[in-house]
Amino acid sequence: MKKILIVGAGGQIGTELKIELRKLYGESNVIAADLQSDRNDDYSVQLDAMDASALSLIVNKFKIDAIYNLVALLSARGEKDPALAWKINMGALLNALEVARQYDCKVFTPSSIGAFGPDAPKDKTPQDTVMHPTTVYGICKVTGELMGNYYWERFGVDARSVRFPGLISNSSLPGGGTTDYAVDCFYSAVKGEKFICPIPRDRYMDMMYMPDAIDALHDLMVAPPRPLIHRNGYNVTAMSFCPEELFEAIKKRIPTFEWEYDIDPMKDKISDSWPNSLDDTCARQEWGWNPKWDRDAMIDDMIKVLSAKLL
Repeated sequence: MKKILIVGAGGQIGTELKIELRKLYGESNVIAADLQSDRNDDYSVQLDAMDASALSLIVNKFKIDAIYNLVALLSARGEKDPALAWKINMGALLNALEVARQYDCKVFTPSSIGAFGPDAPKDKTPQDTVMHPTTVYGICKVTGELMGNYYWERFGVDARSVRFPGLISNSSLPGGGTTDYAVDCFYSAVKGEKFICPIPRDRYMDMMYMPDAIDALHDLMVAPPRPLIHRNGYNVTAMSFCPEELFEAIKKRIPTFEWEYDIDPMKDKISDSWPNSLDDTCARQEWGWNPKWDRDAMIDDMIKVLSAKLL
């Protein structure tokens, strides 16, 4: 990769991906695109990802050879407007794939644990298994994986993807996902507020700290193509926990932290359909995936960074 375009650069992943990729490739070689451009960023452009012509013009102008398509309506938000979720999630991806076909670009687009449904194995969910998601978000992710494979097999577009678990970030707030509680609770704990958790106390889900997520994105994109068997939809994970375990671990560090449960029926149903944990053996074998952050290290860093930011 020499010239990179991040579509959806203002989102939870894009905000941090932009910083890290510019450290590696130089500021002028990483173009940040979103619905609103950043006036303080000389290499930020305004782009509606649904406008294929505008995307094509940007790719041509900046001689882009790798597109990170991060545009999506997340799980809980998507259930409130399924038609809009499908339109945005699939429209942005198809535009990226078509423009990549035109200009011979690599494409990354994130999949998710939401691609699995209630009939998939719950523990150590394998790379290859039944995938019958019960949310429009999950349906989009499965379709996206299939479309990435199709464009690779049919047109030679070098499309790649990982199935992200819940992502925990200390720099940007999440945007309507089922795993958001694992970020929101830190803000409450640091500010001394009681946290109201919408997820059942014993509901296990895979999680990952954002630095590991950025590493996964980059490491997969620079991996040589030959070993990539499951190129569109690698299971990746770093940790698995339930809310009660996370809150108790935070309380050991912030003794005043309090919480209670007020279950959101929609998030309860969605999270119950997802795996408790993933088997990421294929990612480890095919491109060397190896997370650096475990639960305790993540908690310590989240509290440290947010305390400096909020207090």
